[in-house]
Amino acid sequence: MPSAIDQAVQVRLIATAPGPHAVPAVLRYEPSDPLAVRMSFPPEISLDGAAVNWAFARELLAEGLRGPAGRGDVRVRPSDQERTVMEFHAEEGVAMVQMRTADIRRFLARSYEAVPEGSEQMQLDVDRGLAELFGAA
Repeated sequence: MPSAIDQAVQVRLIATAPGPHAVPAVLRYEPSDPLAVRMSFPPEISLDGAAVNWAFARELLAEGLRGPAGRGDVRVRPSDQERTVMEFHAEEGVAMVQMRTADIRRFLARSYEAVPEGSEQMQLDVDRGLAELFGAA
């Protein structure tokens, strides 16, 4: 099974204060969890000084390149031809970041090389997942 795919990306934090707020982030895809993508942000951008990690569907990220997608904690939509906006909703509020669409497309292409779209279910190890869930692993 292919190993995890990590891609460093630069995001712009969209804030009410003027000026750019460039922040490094990492997109991660693990073929062992083929339906999910993870995005990690450094501790300095969080209110409590801890690293911030979000998990969401790979399909949501792909859909958000074409039009508004998501109704839950993570939402994705095009900003213009070159940028995509991601919204992260939490009890503390909403964080919005803007990324280069080309970076997202490159990341998704790498993830589809590892696990082609539509074949995710074949990658899932249901028996192992149930064993872990019930503490038998």
